[in-house]
Amino acid sequence: MAKKEFTLLSEYLYWSYANLAMAHAAVSKNAEKYIQISYIIRARLFKGLMQQTMNIGSIIDDERLKMKLPQICSYCGSADNLSVDHLIPKFKGGEETGDNFVWACRQCNSSKNKTDLMEWYNKKGTFPTLLLLRRYLKIIIDYCIKSGLMNISLDEARLLTLPFNLESIPQVYPKPSELKLWITEIKV
Repeated sequence: MAKKEFTLLSEYLYWSYANLAMAHAAVSKNAEKYIQISYIIRARLFKGLMQQTMNIGSIIDDERLKMKLPQICSYCGSADNLSVDHLIPKFKGGEETGDNFVWACRQCNSSKNKTDLMEWYNKKGTFPTLLLLRRYLKIIIDYCIKSGLMNISLDEARLLTLPFNLESIPQVYPKPSELKLWITEIKV
């Protein structure tokens, strides 16, 4: 599939979020590849987000889920030497709020350090779990909405100093068989 072209920052972010919903639905059904219903889910959500007839899910849902998940590193699954990590690094403007915190082992926390989440995963040649990516995208979209950035041009957004790496936000997702919802198997 050819790379989709975007004019507005909202299109770029909502397309990634719609792709996430498509991937989540496919992974939840143990699909090997995306099928017609996958693309319908993505198209309807993208259209609904752009027309403001639909919203991204509440971060509260993610917070409830975070309380139910095991206390392990969100990046590698280790239960040893855990600390709190900022998804959006504090150094780059990430907030000191619960929705920006995840568990991280000392090794992953040190490795990620002040790097953007997706930039770090890209350097490692891996892809985050869908629940971690969902939280990350929600934080970014919320930041852009609160900052009044959603309707600026994508070119203009690329010139801004943002607390996340805009170019690292995934626009294309791996096939469902290569993705995980979470580090450990869970039912959501």
